[in-house]
Amino acid sequence: MSQPADHSSDEIQDRLWQQAVQVAVLLAIDPGALGGVRVRAAAGPVRDSWLNLLRSLMSPSRWVRMPVSITDERLLGGLDLSATLATGRPVLQHGLLVEADGGTLILTMAERLPTSTAARLTQVMDEGAVVLERDGLAERRATRFAVVALDEGLSEEESLSPALRDRLAFELDLRAISPRRVNDTDMQHMMAGLVDEIVAARARCADIAVPEPMLKVLCGTALALGVDSMRASIMALAVARASAALDGNDTATDEDARIAASLVLGPRATRMPPAPESEAQDEEDPEPPAEQQQDAAPPPDENQDDQKDHDTPPPDPGETKPMEDRVLDAAKAAIPAGLLSQLLAGSLQQRAISGKSGATVKGGQRGRPAGSRRAQPAHGSRLHLIDTLRAAAPWQKIRKAALGPEAQQRVQVRSDDFHIARIKQKTATTTLFVVDASGSSALHRLAEAKGAVELLLADCYVRRDQVALIAFRGKVAELLLPPTRSLVRAKRSLSGLPGGGGTPLATAIDTAASVAEGLRRRGQSPVVVLLTDGRANVARDGTGGRERAQAEATQAARQLSALQVPLLFIDTSPKPQQEAAQLAGAMRARYIPLPHAGAAAVSMAVRAATRNGAG
Repeated sequence: MSQPADHSSDEIQDRLWQQAVQVAVLLAIDPGALGGVRVRAAAGPVRDSWLNLLRSLMSPSRWVRMPVSITDERLLGGLDLSATLATGRPVLQHGLLVEADGGTLILTMAERLPTSTAARLTQVMDEGAVVLERDGLAERRATRFAVVALDEGLSEEESLSPALRDRLAFELDLRAISPRRVNDTDMQHMMAGLVDEIVAARARCADIAVPEPMLKVLCGTALALGVDSMRASIMALAVARASAALDGNDTATDEDARIAASLVLGPRATRMPPAPESEAQDEEDPEPPAEQQQDAAPPPDENQDDQKDHDTPPPDPGETKPMEDRVLDAAKAAIPAGLLSQLLAGSLQQRAISGKSGATVKGGQRGRPAGSRRAQPAHGSRLHLIDTLRAAAPWQKIRKAALGPEAQQRVQVRSDDFHIARIKQKTATTTLFVVDASGSSALHRLAEAKGAVELLLADCYVRRDQVALIAFRGKVAELLLPPTRSLVRAKRSLSGLPGGGGTPLATAIDTAASVAEGLRRRGQSPVVVLLTDGRANVARDGTGGRERAQAEATQAARQLSALQVPLLFIDTSPKPQQEAAQLAGAMRARYIPLPHAGAAAVSMAVRAATRNGAG
């Protein structure tokens, strides 16, 4: 027997596709003010159908694809080396961003776009021009384009640059749409009338008036949702204008504001808006009994009630709300699913780092090329031939003038033209766990630490990171697990981890600082994760006394903060303690109270800390 169709799923997919079509129409009306759209979807028929729709609506503008590995010369423009050497004078070659003027720039694999390339792209988008001052050239070329960032990341760890996302009005997620819900034939009939409407809407978009209360409502909605960037409110205003222009209105309406809030502000939400005051008052002040209501109310007039029933239609509950409530409701409906879990994981709107998460080291002999700089080749550095020729090319006509006919056939290069290649590489990260193994609940905390270490070790084979473990109890702190990637060795070392005794917290912090400093000297990037309740009761010399031990722990925490390594303080006490929070503040660590932290929760917090710098 065939399975019944899931009509609710089909309705959701149809609604998502209608929203995608709406985004394409609005972007085609005012691409310059809206910036562009981030499209989360893998390569496939759904994404291709949407791109074809957008290209048809924005026709006859340019359609330029930008590879993720593009060079600065191809992106911004620069010296045309072959033409310059042939003519003896500087010849400018325009970049891809100038070629995209008035059209659409397609970013393929946008989640892998380097930070430097994203910074240059956003600068051009802000200034509306490419400013070129290099290789003896100086030029400013105006350019305006819309950006379609194709994000193929499989998780939040692979995400678009936050700076670029902030400049794109829309975010689309096409991953949940099945190809069978997309009908290209229906779209062709629909586009036949849409193109003419879009052309007319472009002409009147700049003249659309926006009431002052609507401006306040859009800004207030952004604040309620935790959208701090002013660009979001400005782009929401542009969406309201484009929607009004599409409907043929001269003034933006409440419906246009709701569309703008749902498409621009809702997907950017970083917190849930507070509950309305009326709902809170209803919960605090219940309605009086029915007898009191009848006594307080005057007797109704039956004739008046009959007259009202015939003359006045029943009110629409949605229309009785103020405009700010209706706009906020529309934005709340567009809040991305799983917002609260993303906030708890600390991964919202954070740029993840693919591959190794260590610090960047420049000037090494191995790694990826990172441009060049003017210098003499020495100490194993490599000559950058292309940039050396590019520096010498503008001076060829002058240098050959004083030479004989034979020398004029050669390219004249001087020592001042030499450029050496710049190399950068990522150092390996070592996550150093410092675990409190004292007290009666040590077995529970140690089990959490063991599980977290084993979970993180599973990623070490891919990320090329290492894990180390320091346990402290009684009077000493001991490095039980030196930095390793071996899962077998880690399990063997963790299985015999002892527990019980006092809490020598100052000694443990000193040991962590010593190990972290040694790792840094060996060219690694340490991340310190401290799991404790923050209650020290053993001083550095092994004597008891809570007050002295706590003071020494605070002093050691300040010394550890001077190393400027990423720090994560996990409070493992049953309830968050003031001592732990103060100690985390002294070491400038990211404080996470996790009284019931399981291995998976600790592992998730550590991954977020290593990606975002731990504070």
